[in-house]
Amino acid sequence: MASTFVLLAAVSGFLGVALGAFGAHALAARFKDKPNLEASYKTGVQYHFYHGLALLGVAWASDKWASGLIPLGGWLFVLGTVLFSGSLYALSLTGNRKLGAITPLGGLAFLAGWACLALGVLGG
Repeated sequence: MASTFVLLAAVSGFLGVALGAFGAHALAARFKDKPNLEASYKTGVQYHFYHGLALLGVAWASDKWASGLIPLGGWLFVLGTVLFSGSLYALSLTGNRKLGAITPLGGLAFLAGWACLALGVLGG
C-alpha cells in the first residue's frame, strides 16, 4: 500500500508543479485584471502541494501502523485534491462561480482524511 501512496504523491507533486507553472506563465495575462481568480488558482495549487506531501506521510504511516483508516485517509486526500483544487482550477479558468460550490466538499474530504490519519495512528 505504501508504494501506491508514494506513486500518488509523485504524480500529485508533478501535477502541482506543472499547474503552478501554467498558472504563473500561461495564465498571467488572463489573471491580469482578475486578481480574485488568480488568488483562487494559487489556493488550489497550494492545497494540491500540501496534500501531495501528506500522501508521503500516509505511505510512511501505512507501513508503520496496520489501521485501515490510514489508507482511507490517503484516498480522502486524493478525493479532496480533485474536488477542492480541481474546482478552484476550473473556477479560475472559466470564471463560473457555481463551481465554487464543489470546493467545500473537497475541504471536507481533506478534513476527513486528516481525521482518519490521526485515528488510524492512535488506534494502531
